[in-house]
Amino acid sequence: MKKITVVHYINQFFGQLGGEEKADIQPLIKDGPVGIGAQLEKVSEGRYSIVKTIICGDNYAAENLEEAGLKVLDWVKEVSPDLFIAGPAFGAGRYGTSCGMLCKLIQKELGIPVITAMHPVNPGVDLAKKDIYIIEAGDSARDMRSVIPKMVHFADKLLNHEPIGLPEEEGYLPRGIRINVREEKRGSRRAVDMLLKKVRGESFVTELPMPVFDHVPPAPPVKDLSTALIAIGTEGGVVPEGNPDHIEAHNASKWCKYFIGDLDNLQTVKYEVAHGGYDPVAANDDPNRVLPLDAARACEKEGAFRELYGYYPVTVGNVTAVNSAERYGREIGEMLIEAGVEGIILTST
Repeated sequence: MKKITVVHYINQFFGQLGGEEKADIQPLIKDGPVGIGAQLEKVSEGRYSIVKTIICGDNYAAENLEEAGLKVLDWVKEVSPDLFIAGPAFGAGRYGTSCGMLCKLIQKELGIPVITAMHPVNPGVDLAKKDIYIIEAGDSARDMRSVIPKMVHFADKLLNHEPIGLPEEEGYLPRGIRINVREEKRGSRRAVDMLLKKVRGESFVTELPMPVFDHVPPAPPVKDLSTALIAIGTEGGVVPEGNPDHIEAHNASKWCKYFIGDLDNLQTVKYEVAHGGYDPVAANDDPNRVLPLDAARACEKEGAFRELYGYYPVTVGNVTAVNSAERYGREIGEMLIEAGVEGIILTST
């Protein structure tokens, strides 16, 4: 039986190098399987041989996607494997982003089958789903035992050039690509059937699922602005020069707060943009364009509100996972409430 040669990409955690303290390590390559690579070989019943494992820190990959991608591409090209596997990344956004982008790059440049797996809300899904197949996974490694066989099964279909069915049949995430299929009943008949089932309270499956968004009730108005402590903040990535806390340009893993109590505008001290999702030239020239400290100070002096809070919260919204964004918002809100802030002007890009 001919072995299927595989190159496997994983992050620093699954590469058994450490957690967040090792998230800045640059790509490195090891012989043979590492960690979950052994599970991939076992589930394939020995048909897969992971000849190389590539490990990269999540922070480094997220902040240096192009550079890391080219290095990984060169290594994979040297090995010339039959298959490239990345992850699974589950709900980890930075990890998913690198898995998706590397699979896209390697499939495009080398033309070999690629496969990864993620939770549907992982930002890596939207970045790569139109170009590659992504197996649906849970939001954490608790789903490892279930998702590994699905990845191997689907990879086999790709390797054997077998026809690929619909997402719900094969277990991959919808790619936003429509294909023509023949149905026994025409569209109008199917629509009426679904309507009748809905009227009768019976279950049915729509052929055009719509996105579901949480309903976020608006915050109550500030009772009296003239006596209120007001804050400003941004998800536009405006940080002190040098980005001292290393907020990632994509899929930020954190939010930070910085002191502005003694500043009238952001041109007094050096600031820069850490955000990777827009052209930062204008904002680097005048950071007040993203975080309007100059305008806030003018309003404060005019008595529009009592006082401006002395710190501003900041993160990067670029491809940040929804779960992460929800957590940052909750934590920032709790911090502001504890400080007595009654309202915040939160700017976007």
